[in-house]
Amino acid sequence: MMKRRRMLGYLGILTTVSLGSIYTLNKKVWGANPKGKRLQRIQNSPHYNNGEFQNLSYTPTFAEENNKIGSMFRVMTSSNHRTKPSIALPSLKPNLASISSSEDYMIWLGHSSYLFQIEGKTLLIDPVLSGFAAPFSWMNSSFPGTDPLTAEELPDIDYLLISHDHYDHLDYATIQKIINKVKRVICGLGVGAHLEHWGYSPDLISEIDWHESITLEKDWQITATPARHFSGRGIQRNKTLWVSFVLKTNQYNLFLGGDSGYDSHFKSIGEQYGPFDLALIEQGQYNQAWKYIHLMPEEIFTVAQELQAKKIFAGHNSKFKLSVHPWDEPMKLLWGNSQQQEIPIITPKIGEVVYLNRNNQVFSRWWEGII
Repeated sequence: MMKRRRMLGYLGILTTVSLGSIYTLNKKVWGANPKGKRLQRIQNSPHYNNGEFQNLSYTPTFAEENNKIGSMFRVMTSSNHRTKPSIALPSLKPNLASISSSEDYMIWLGHSSYLFQIEGKTLLIDPVLSGFAAPFSWMNSSFPGTDPLTAEELPDIDYLLISHDHYDHLDYATIQKIINKVKRVICGLGVGAHLEHWGYSPDLISEIDWHESITLEKDWQITATPARHFSGRGIQRNKTLWVSFVLKTNQYNLFLGGDSGYDSHFKSIGEQYGPFDLALIEQGQYNQAWKYIHLMPEEIFTVAQELQAKKIFAGHNSKFKLSVHPWDEPMKLLWGNSQQQEIPIITPKIGEVVYLNRNNQVFSRWWEGII
């Protein structure tokens, strides 16, 4: 009798876990895999082989001396208390309605999220404004003070750019809230499957391969350029393409970088599409275990030189704990190394308006003095 009860108990637990797993795996947050004509186009890409997108160079997700379980365990159990700030970070809440449509600006929204206004058009890049960068709201919360704007407070968006489908770049909650604001989406091959699954009309979505270009406005062109990274929102990986973008308008030539490890593609992009008035380069959440898929701190100025950037902004930091380094280390190293470099850096607070046509704007070292 006891044995039967124990067996029924185990069966009940197994049933509960199974039903929970089915529910979890069917949650919309995971997105959808490409299929049909979208998949056919992917399969015709020169960068797709053996059922996956491939980097230009051999790119293991984890460096040879590391493994996935060990690396993730170190991140989750890091004893370094400075991986998160002890107080709310200083940020600004921009009054977007007060800014003239004739002003060209960039606003960093933390991590890799940006709002641009250029020549009267608005562009939103990789928006993660839900307060977390994960499948579930109780995971990986943003640092206090780093969400000065909500998705509801954003203006209408002429162009939504998505570099790849990781949770800290493609946020289901934010994407859902801005669905009625977005006029057009530009992303890498396959990423549109997620957006269409979430209610976006396929007519609004333009998916492009590396070195493919789209004309957005008269004398405006956007090009998807290579990055060295990977993709995936669940168990499967590399079914969608990761990209950086080159945006050329009447007045500006911009490099809008997604996640990437160092490789020869930066030099090639600089030679083919540069020089750039401003380059957004990911610098943060690095780890020696991930040296192939994220830039290490000492590499950012090499990348800036190879891109032929006239000015750089370093993102992918100061909002989420995704690695084991002190939260402010990227900014400290950037500032320290910049003193020996000829390429200017800009260091706005989250939410601070950066005017693209003003070269005399002064920014503070806002991270100093925060433990």
